[in-house]
Amino acid sequence: MSRSLVIVESPAKAKTIQKYLGEGFVVESSIGHIRDLAVPKNLDKKLRKSNAYINSYAVDVDNNFAPIYLVSDGRKSHIAELRRQLKASDELLLATDEDREGESIAWHLLEVLKPKVPVRRMVFHEITPKAIKNAVESPREIDQHLVDAQEARRILDRLYGFAMTMVVRQRARSRSAGRVQSVATRAVVERERERIAFVRASYWDLNGTFQLANEPAFDASLARIDGKRVASGRDYNESGELKGRDVFPLDEAGAKALSEKLKGKSFRVGKVERKPYKRSPAAPFMTSTLQQEAGRKFRFSSSRTMRAAQMLYENGFITYMRTDSTTLSTAAIGAARRQITELYDEADLPKAPRQYTRKVKNAQEAHEAIRPAGDRFKTPAEVAKAVSLPDAKKVYELIWKRTIASQMEDARGHTITLRLHANVDGQDTEFSVSGTTITFPGFLKAYEEGTDDEGEKNRTSRRLPNLQEGQEVVAKAIEPKGHETQPPSRYTEASLVKWLEERGIGRPSTYASIINVIQERGYVWKKGSAMIPTWRAFQVIRMLEDHFGHLIDYDFTARMEDDLDAIASGDAERSKWLKRFFFGGDNHEGLEALVERKMAQLNPGTDDGLAEIRRLESFDIGETKEGKTIQLRMGNYGPYLTYKGETGTTASVPEDLPPDELTLARATEIIEAPKDDRPLGTDPETGLTIFLKAGRFGSYVQVGEVEKGSKEKPKTASLLSTMEPAKVGLKEALQVLSLPRVVGKAPDGEEIQATNGRYGAYIVKGKENRSLETEDQIFTVTVEECMKLLAEPKRGRRRAKPPLRELGIDPVSEKPIVLKDGNWGPYVTDGETNASLRTGDHIDSITPERAQELLQLRRDKGPTKKRKSSKKSTKKSTKKKSTKKAAKKSTKKAAKKSTRKSTKKAAKKRTTKKAAKKATKAKDSAAPSSP
Repeated sequence: MSRSLVIVESPAKAKTIQKYLGEGFVVESSIGHIRDLAVPKNLDKKLRKSNAYINSYAVDVDNNFAPIYLVSDGRKSHIAELRRQLKASDELLLATDEDREGESIAWHLLEVLKPKVPVRRMVFHEITPKAIKNAVESPREIDQHLVDAQEARRILDRLYGFAMTMVVRQRARSRSAGRVQSVATRAVVERERERIAFVRASYWDLNGTFQLANEPAFDASLARIDGKRVASGRDYNESGELKGRDVFPLDEAGAKALSEKLKGKSFRVGKVERKPYKRSPAAPFMTSTLQQEAGRKFRFSSSRTMRAAQMLYENGFITYMRTDSTTLSTAAIGAARRQITELYDEADLPKAPRQYTRKVKNAQEAHEAIRPAGDRFKTPAEVAKAVSLPDAKKVYELIWKRTIASQMEDARGHTITLRLHANVDGQDTEFSVSGTTITFPGFLKAYEEGTDDEGEKNRTSRRLPNLQEGQEVVAKAIEPKGHETQPPSRYTEASLVKWLEERGIGRPSTYASIINVIQERGYVWKKGSAMIPTWRAFQVIRMLEDHFGHLIDYDFTARMEDDLDAIASGDAERSKWLKRFFFGGDNHEGLEALVERKMAQLNPGTDDGLAEIRRLESFDIGETKEGKTIQLRMGNYGPYLTYKGETGTTASVPEDLPPDELTLARATEIIEAPKDDRPLGTDPETGLTIFLKAGRFGSYVQVGEVEKGSKEKPKTASLLSTMEPAKVGLKEALQVLSLPRVVGKAPDGEEIQATNGRYGAYIVKGKENRSLETEDQIFTVTVEECMKLLAEPKRGRRRAKPPLRELGIDPVSEKPIVLKDGNWGPYVTDGETNASLRTGDHIDSITPERAQELLQLRRDKGPTKKRKSSKKSTKKSTKKKSTKKAAKKSTKKAAKKSTRKSTKKAAKKRTTKKAAKKATKAKDSAAPSSP
């Protein structure tokens, strides 16, 4: 019996497909990419030294931009297993996704495995028995053009990313730059600049409550005065100025005076406009619209949505989820129409199927829209029984409803606009109101698309009485209302995805990773769902705009996508395109020359270079009454405020303060706030002043000042964690300075003390100590309570603090999430994964959705790798040890030799003395005796 080896990307996908293929097929997973473009430092030294470009980019630029690929150590054993399976097989079926990334994975498998059996490319858009069978029966060859396009993108991003990252690291003390990442960051920064420059304008109008006899009351707003439209927010520009002259600006005094005059007035119904209302369903989902809608309806991040969709696809519930197509196959349209007749009325089914065409720039992939898989769609209730992940259940229901609704009839009804008139001081005052009545819901029975416009929701749900022209209504109340113009809304993940999609920047498969990267790199943080740029992002974008403008130009980035599409279709050559981008030509400066020129221009070793770097990292906030300009600068430890042209006065900017809220007033408050010593009062014991000080490890109090030349240090005490420095007074200072507190004497006569330490509050008796639950107990615990604690077994130095809050169930681990306070700050945990809160997250306002997102971001990073000592350092260490050993041995040997030598010398000396003594004796005995 023949045996076919099928290779897909993920284990979950492999498991599902294996069920459909059965005997004669072995389905294995490549677990994503089996190799990738190498990191230069991981390459062989000789190879790196042989070529400067390989050393910088792991790309052989001189050899048609040939990439240097490496198989990661963790994949080698897996590749060996795939080779073993391949040896026992008669053919190889490469069944990776049918997009550039999937085609590239298939090509890499072919390159690494080097099969000697027939190889076929197997493609499908959904994981169903029918689709898999058709894919086996209709294989194709690997599309080299798609592979070239993916490889060109990967090399381009490496050349751009590594070159620009070198610039921002060396000249802006930042982490990284990337082709699409920088453009997305620029969009967020530009929106914040608009908010900073925005000047609010105030305007007023009137809101009236009207009623006719026994009809329900309704509200209407002031629309015109003497034929002129009353000015609203849209009539003011970003500078707070009125844009046109054909409107009537109403201020507070005018609004209040007019409301008084209108009290008790009767209003005549003027023109009643009735128009037919029709609304068509939205197109089926593609990647970007799915991310946007899940963001609006569920507050899901893009990555969270895609994780749920990936799970649904791999288990055969939906079609491929990375697509920019809105078309449905004939089979899918048939399935949707059948389900409409089963679940809804015959009238809800249009006579002819609906067809949708894509309006997205650079739409490329040959997939369908995202829809339920198969020729019969499973209902959300059916999928809910088979799926345990709550996110997946929600996303499936969303996809199912949108697909069904896309093939249903239009919603129909009528819109009514009422105009009410009253005469005041000879002027006609007109109020108006509009409302929509739905007479035939059509697709709205299944699904209604989310909207960011709350006013639209109110208009379609507003019900109005059936009034006729000339009738009179009574004004039950007329209230003046003040308003302020609002700055442009910040981007959310959904609106940023929409912005990228509309401009043809990036691809559906990249949006989630782009948004994750700009947050991970510290360029953007989230406040609720709003994306807020950091000052570091302002600095980097200013540098890129001023010195590398065309590289982060929106149109230029979109044109790159066009070029990649041309390579994918075979209309352009990969190496020629990369050569022009990197080396330039036709009066076009290439990346290499541009980076070299700009690095020299921004050289901090020159006066001009240093001045330019200082300019790029400095932002004027405003001028004080004294004529001083407050300036924000970027430092090694983040942004800080100072006075322009002065040194010495500085103040750090709070991390969670959005740039548009750093007004001149707020900046003045921060920079003029007391920073060092704040006197709290006099110590009753010593008569010295007690100061509140800010230290490296937090605020503390100190009795008196440090005296020059004195070795005696002033008494200090740290504040308790529950104390707010701004609210600390003399009473609190004396309280912490009194520690340790003597609680009393134990029955054996030994003293018991209560105090605060590095790991919290505790009591101590001799060598025994026990932790207290709270810091308040330091001042209230009794001897009896202490003895009970001391009688308990010691629970270790650190006692787990009680959770601060519970945040529901995590959809991945299905375990409860709790918010805790750790030694390094607050964090969320489900018992398996811990994730620290980030800038903008607060313990009082963090939501269960945000907690789930933080945990998933931490999971995506994988386990923390332990540092391993390198071979080089090990060799050095070994060499050092052996050198020490040899030196010691040599010293011993020398000492031994020296001892032997001195011993011989001493012995020789003794022998010489003995011989001399003997000779003298002999001489004396031989001499003649005296007469």
